[in-house]
Amino acid sequence: MSEPTHLTVVSTQQPQSAHKSARRHNAPKSVFWDRRELDAILNIYGRRVAAGDWRDYAMSGLKDCAVFSVYRRASEMPLYRIEKRPKLRNKQGAYSVISASGMVLKRGHELKQVLKVLEPKQLSLVTD
Repeated sequence: MSEPTHLTVVSTQQPQSAHKSARRHNAPKSVFWDRRELDAILNIYGRRVAAGDWRDYAMSGLKDCAVFSVYRRASEMPLYRIEKRPKLRNKQGAYSVISASGMVLKRGHELKQVLKVLEPKQLSLVTD
């Protein structure tokens, strides 16, 4: 039988000062969607995919906002961006829907109300 070998790990990094570690601990966290918000967004997304209007999506959690982008095809620019900006919650509302051209379609304090702009319009035939 061979004798057990011992492994020693040597780090080449210098120990961090308390100032650096405290600064990293207090670094701003990214903004992201919570479960209730994602349920509302994915509900309308699923219906529009089933209708054949949308095909792909992307989510981003950035320092100041969370973005849900909707695509017709994966290789194109997003048709719509649904954004959550917590800094605007006391002013215009934290949620907004932005078109591909950059125009804000709807903005508000409640996500479900803002998402109504993405619902397909129901047309009815009126006859005399």
